[in-house]
Amino acid sequence: MGLALQPEDSFTYGDYLTWPEGERWEVIDGIAWDMSPAPSVTHQRVMGDLLVLLLAHFRDQGCEVLAAPCDILLPEADEADEAVETVVQPDLFVVCDPAKVGERRIRGAPDLVAEILSPSTARKDEGIKRDRYARAGVPEYWLVHPIDRVILRYALNHGTYGISDVFGVEDGTITSTRFPDLTIDLAALFRVEPTEPARSPRDAGGVARRREPAPTERPDRRRKSHRLPEHG
Repeated sequence: MGLALQPEDSFTYGDYLTWPEGERWEVIDGIAWDMSPAPSVTHQRVMGDLLVLLLAHFRDQGCEVLAAPCDILLPEADEADEAVETVVQPDLFVVCDPAKVGERRIRGAPDLVAEILSPSTARKDEGIKRDRYARAGVPEYWLVHPIDRVILRYALNHGTYGISDVFGVEDGTITSTRFPDLTIDLAALFRVEPTEPARSPRDAGGVARRREPAPTERPDRRRKSHRLPEHG
């Protein structure tokens, strides 16, 4: 999991804007998370294919489909941008409210967020980040497992995500809860050849058809790093 760094005072988007452009960080509830190393080729391939499918679906529908790196601010209330303590860069997202879209950042919850899992980010994406998206009011969250070829779909219900629905290649498609007319062909997404047997989630390491949310991971605030970003 990416290294978590806790300052004496919480980091903000204002601090984030002063950090070197060559480094990639997220800030979640004032804690900075290092996003290195770079994702794998498989991660990027699945991300690119899903981006193409989403762009094709939402063309001329008035929604923005965007990919990382793109900053999303998740404020607690009406604080100024520079005071916001959560700024994330999901792999892919859809936002349909033009009032949330700025030239340098999105402010507020997207309608759909998709994260492509990597070994270095999986625990954060399945715990802290998932819970922060729920708290921000993101209606739907997809966790895409590129190796297992499954997608965990979380739908917001009374402010929480609860149990995920799991879709594998053998299910054929996944349909969005936020956008009922959005259906993704999973064989096409994961590039499964017609002659290749579909892999069950259970064959891919015992993934159940429904999964309880993982406990929220809390960073070890005792961990230090020489790469601590300089405070604004």
